[in-house]
Amino acid sequence: MAHKKAGGSSKNGRDSESKRLGVKRFGGESVAAGNILVRQRGTRFRPGRNVGVGRDHTLFALASGKVVFETKGAARRKHVSVVES
Repeated sequence: MAHKKAGGSSKNGRDSESKRLGVKRFGGESVAAGNILVRQRGTRFRPGRNVGVGRDHTLFALASGKVVFETKGAARRKHVSVVES
């Protein structure tokens, strides 16, 4: 018996929705309190001055000001701060 599979069925049609991670406000930009600065998985960036951390490790501004990215400590970790201007 010769068989032919029915056409129109795709085996590869699955993919997860993109999570839109990354830096949302760059160094030197002015931000208002509550603005999201970085969406991330884990703590690639750590919170500095006037920056809070959400349950999903999102960094957000606690005060209005300018965004500053800096590396700190012996481990040279990246920190995000908001300095009031």
